[in-house]
Amino acid sequence: MLHNLQQDHQQDIQTITQVLAKITSRTPDQIKPLLDVMLKRLIESQQPPFYETATTTEWLIAFQEWVDSHRSLNLPNLSDEAISRESIYGDRG
Repeated sequence: MLHNLQQDHQQDIQTITQVLAKITSRTPDQIKPLLDVMLKRLIESQQPPFYETATTTEWLIAFQEWVDSHRSLNLPNLSDEAISRESIYGDRG
């Protein structure tokens, strides 16, 4: 999506880059990556959040990716006692 925007508005982006270079005393090569990040954030903020549009399959894939991303942390497993209702709520349970 960002690539399409950049192609469709190439001249405008060049003009903006030149103006920013002029007023910040930076080179266009220094401005371009910063402008790309800003455009990407602006585009992403227009899209609805994942939780509003994700299908069940997308949720399952995202959850599995999250689980996999934590495997390398080698965190200890909790015992059955540690996650029992009694140990969590005590007398209030």
